[in-house]
Amino acid sequence: MKKLVNDPAKVVPEMLQGFVLTNPGLRLAGDGVVVRADHAALRQRGQVALVSGGGAGHEPAHAGYVGPGMLTAAVVGDVFTSPSVDAVLAAIRAVGGPGGVLLIVKNYTGDRLNFGLAAEIARTEGHQVEMIVVADDAALAAGGGNAGRRGLAGTVLVHKVAGAAAEAGLPLAEVKREALAAAGSIATMGVALSACTVPAAGKPGLELAMDEIEWGLGIHGEPGVERGAIRPADEVVDALLGRLVADRGIGAGDRVVLLVNNLGGTPTMELGIVARRAVTFLGEQGIKVERAWVGTFLTALEMAGCSLSLARVDDQLLGRLDAPTQTTTWPAAHVGRVASELSLPVSEAENVAVSTVPVDGESVLWRTVETICASLIEAEDELTRLDQLVGDGDLGLSLARGARAVLEDKVQYDGSDDAAVLRGIAGTVRRVIGGTSGPLYAALVLRIAGTLDSGESWPVAFEAGVHAIAELGGAGIGDRTMLDALIPAAEALRTGRLADAVIAARAGTESTADIQAARGRSSYLGDRVLGIVDPGARAVVIQLEAVRATVEEKVPAEG
Repeated sequence: MKKLVNDPAKVVPEMLQGFVLTNPGLRLAGDGVVVRADHAALRQRGQVALVSGGGAGHEPAHAGYVGPGMLTAAVVGDVFTSPSVDAVLAAIRAVGGPGGVLLIVKNYTGDRLNFGLAAEIARTEGHQVEMIVVADDAALAAGGGNAGRRGLAGTVLVHKVAGAAAEAGLPLAEVKREALAAAGSIATMGVALSACTVPAAGKPGLELAMDEIEWGLGIHGEPGVERGAIRPADEVVDALLGRLVADRGIGAGDRVVLLVNNLGGTPTMELGIVARRAVTFLGEQGIKVERAWVGTFLTALEMAGCSLSLARVDDQLLGRLDAPTQTTTWPAAHVGRVASELSLPVSEAENVAVSTVPVDGESVLWRTVETICASLIEAEDELTRLDQLVGDGDLGLSLARGARAVLEDKVQYDGSDDAAVLRGIAGTVRRVIGGTSGPLYAALVLRIAGTLDSGESWPVAFEAGVHAIAELGGAGIGDRTMLDALIPAAEALRTGRLADAVIAARAGTESTADIQAARGRSSYLGDRVLGIVDPGARAVVIQLEAVRATVEEKVPAEG
């Protein structure tokens, strides 16, 4: 089989060198050992270090999960071969400190032995080391006359939970407890459509006919528990999830998370088809899918196929899975709950209320939204006059129309939390407000919602939303746009005082009177715009003044 390699004996070191060279937050700390570049600082503050690993060939695992919020170090052996005791020991020595080290090991004999012996040696050197073994393979019965359930893609979820617990400053015993609880909640099963080829071997580890699939295999190209005829994707998903649900005793009313994992050679198109049926199947069983991740998480080289991981969750576990993470592989913060049904066509859905949780009309958020909308409607004539002088004259009309639509669409919004309400507002804005303002404001609100979902504060979320406008519109300070008000306001809001943000926005808006436009229709008017403030920036001031007035009325201490 053709592969892009130089020397099969050097595949792993050359791969890791390339990985570290292109990821500034990582370093090599010995043969096969990838560590966080800031591991010394973590040691100094006493944070628990997390070390995992195994044979190569499972990329992006495990080095792809080294970073803030997940692993401190990954130890990588030869392809499908456990790393040596000395390599694991080198990782422990590199990152171990007063907080101790937790080893997260998949249930394979070589991994258990090598990581376990390394832990014993490290303890004699004064390191505090604990180890957990992940065995999430639902294809094998526990104690079924074999080496036990294997560790599969569900291990990545354990990395995430343990990483969030360590980042939160929990002691080693508590991090281990949470990691064990997570591992005990996860079940995984996979199906392969093709074999994979270890570079040094040069030929597949098993043979599958064109009309055959392998059920319940591991992650090393070995045969599974059963071979059968190829079946439609929906039937495959139903069979996999049926096993997982039974394995963990999951039933109607339970809350779960779902991981759809590419085993290496499966197109994104097919993963989407699998994800579609998986979410639908669980919904039909009355099981609530809180989060779903679809992608390439833990592979078997180029094997075509996928694995599904299912875990029952509560609020605490979900919080760990949602916690901020900065690695090359784990997805960015999830956008929220998984949809329970497919969207209706726009023509049918526009006027259909889909929210099961109404918006709280007395919440600070909705009172603020109402005040902003009222302010924009009142300022319609002012903004229209300004825009007639420097643009096409439609800004006041567009923003007022959008404000009225937001108030009318309240009954359609999901009131589950602030982020859900904001996503509804973004949908209204992009549908109703034309020109450039609609998509720019929608981007602002969507980014704010997504940032709030990741647990960040309102000031952080607002600044992220401003960045979204800059990225989408390609403008910045000095280009005579709404960003001349938004960027200073976002920077000033870091103090937590809305008054500072309003003052900064006003100053930024006034500065636009001395700037020739570089963006939008005003850019064609040259110095004719001088002496007139930018209408978009003025609209920002109007809205921020409305926010301040409402928040100070509802929560005076936050002024």
